Amino acid sequence: MPAPTVLNVGFYNYVLTDKIVALVSSESAPMRRLVQNLRKEGNLIDATQGRRTKSIIFTNGDAVILSAISQETLAKRLNTGEIGAEED
Repeated sequence: MPAPTVLNVGFYNYVLTDKIVALVSSESAPMRRLVQNLRKEGNLIDATQGRRTKSIIFTNGDAVILSAISQETLAKRLNTGEIGAEED
């Protein structure tokens, strides 16, 4: 059985690539409201280490993950298979 492929979402935090449904920018007001609601409900994983949220990662489970790395960079990492680079 091959090892699962993971995506580095910053600060040595990883997400299984086969669980990712969408990478979304956090700049829009509806996304900011969604994050606030998920935070109140406790359904949010914050992987930003206190930095500004640049992207939101939706998974096929209940998990929604915040990242301090832009969705463009994360998509590039997914497409190229680059999982180990840190961008702080």
